[in-house]
Amino acid sequence: MSEPVVLGIESTCDETAAAVVRGRELVSNVVASSMDQHARYGGVIPEIASRAHAEAFAPVVSKALADASMTLGDIDAIAVSAGPGLAGCLAVGVSGAKALAWAAGKPLYGINHVIGHIAVTQLQFGAFPEDTLALIVSGGHTSLLHVRDVTRDIDVVGTTLDDAAGECFDKVARLLGFPYPGGPHIDRHGQLGDPHAIRVPQGLTQGRAGKQHPYDFSFSGVKTAVARWIEEQRAAGRDIPVDDICASLADSVATVLARKAIAGCEQYGSRTLIVGGGFSANSQLRAKLLEVGEAHGVIVRIPKIALCTDNGAMVAMLGVNLVEAGITPSDPAFPINSSMPLDVVSV
Repeated sequence: MSEPVVLGIESTCDETAAAVVRGRELVSNVVASSMDQHARYGGVIPEIASRAHAEAFAPVVSKALADASMTLGDIDAIAVSAGPGLAGCLAVGVSGAKALAWAAGKPLYGINHVIGHIAVTQLQFGAFPEDTLALIVSGGHTSLLHVRDVTRDIDVVGTTLDDAAGECFDKVARLLGFPYPGGPHIDRHGQLGDPHAIRVPQGLTQGRAGKQHPYDFSFSGVKTAVARWIEEQRAAGRDIPVDDICASLADSVATVLARKAIAGCEQYGSRTLIVGGGFSANSQLRAKLLEVGEAHGVIVRIPKIALCTDNGAMVAMLGVNLVEAGITPSDPAFPINSSMPLDVVSV
């Protein structure tokens, strides 16, 4: 069989994206973001995001096909994010993908957006080694997954019990007066500060809770501890050392993520750790993962920034995997699932 050509469509949050992948080659990749429309509110507004998807869907898909010098007739299959994500946003992408698939007579795969973050690394690093572990870090998800087969066999090793890493950063950023999204601002200021200036707790690493949840993540307490420290400084009339706060927070979160991920690799005998999700763009996390991985003999695969954030390439790449594995396409009437379990690859 020749290498399958798949059109991938993504609309889980505030990016409307489409891409064409042929085998392991990214042929085109188009992203339209509505981030600027949400910044004034300090977070993503689902209704605004849904309307932006409806406006951008046709232009984005058309440009992805044009950039690939293809028409729908040249596509072997279409893949679309069916969850998890914001319900209204998912509905726009899935409805549009269903219409395209019906009109062109193409098979359609409703895929798990989070698993797409794992699949996309193949575009940069090639095939997965056996027994790979994956750390997914995004605004809403912090998860550790054991990947035996990206199309059929994924186990959840650890997950977020409250705030994900990205949520923690955004909430602290708001306290510091940074505009939304706050993560990039904390990253930049963190590079200028002392990561050991402030004692920031490391969630779910100590005592009974740490033993009961060796691979789970909790960053709500971290956010609260930093918030109280800032309040104490302000109450005492002291200047707020923004750079040091950002550096200390970033170091604490990166250390927890890296140590738990590498411990999971050792537990499962995995010598490769795949990293994905928008938060993996954080420079402190990238450096810490590579440092801890090298110290423990684990190869860490962190894709370039353009493949970390939400995009159509990750959806298309997982679609290619499903076609190659002979997985049956999704039923044309499949529903969206805003809380799709992480061990479900496609619907």
